[in-house]
Parts: sequence; C-alpha cells; structure tokens
Amino acid sequence: MIKLIISTFITIFLAELGDKTQIATMMLAANSKQKIVIFIGSSLALICSSLVAVLLGDKLNRLIPAEYIQKGAAIAFITVGILLLFNKI
Repeated sequence: MIKLIISTFITIFLAELGDKTQIATMMLAANSKQKIVIFIGSSLALICSSLVAVLLGDKLNRLIPAEYIQKGAAIAFITVGILLLFNKI
C-alpha cells in the first residue's frame, strides 16, 4: 500500500509541476497577502478533482479494461506533447 501511495504521489507531483493549475495558484498567491488561504483553497481543489478522477476512473474501469484506459491515456499524453512541441496548443 505504501508503495502505491508513493508512486501516486510522485506521478501526480511531477505531472502538476509547471501546469496551468500551478501557474494559476502562483498568480493567486502573488496577488494575495493570505498565502495560507490560497494554499488551503488550491489543496482542497486538487483533492476534489482527484476524487472525481478516482470515481470516474473506477466507473470507466467497469466498462473498459484497464489496459485500454492506460493505452488511451498514453496516447492522449503523447498527442498533447506533440501539439505542445509544435505550438499547436
């Protein structure tokens, strides 16, 4: 169980670095004197969005085998990466 927690933490932490959510949080923090409130709000938002992802992932897994979901996610990430590489997004 601890191995799954650690691998999930590392994956999500690295995925979130430099993304639009982190940039938006930095902007909010830069414009506020209440940094802890921004931290709490952004943390709660990430928790809630993660809950939605877990619940939807569970439902999706009941309809589609996990290996197809994994391959679809990989294709989506590669597609986004290619689009970013060529400034299409």
